[in-house]
Amino acid sequence: MGDRWHVEVDRGVCIGSGMCVGHAPDGFRLDAARQSHPRSAETDADEDILAAAESCPVEAIAITLRESGEPVFPPEE
Repeated sequence: MGDRWHVEVDRGVCIGSGMCVGHAPDGFRLDAARQSHPRSAETDADEDILAAAESCPVEAIAITLRESGEPVFPPEE
C-alpha cells in the first residue's frame, strides 16, 4: 500500500493559471473565479499531482503525508 497525501491550495496565493489542471485534471479543478481546488483533499500519492504542484508558478499547492504531516511539496529546506 502506498503513501496517502493531503493536498491543499492556498487560494490567497493562487493566480488561476490552470497549470495544475493541465498536469492533473483528475486532481484539480478551477472554480468560476478561476481559483484552484483539489478534487479530493486526500489522495493516493500521484506523480501527476506532484507535477502540478511543482509547476504552479506561485507555489500555491502544498502536499503533505496524511499520516505524519511531513511535507512532500514544497520540500523543507
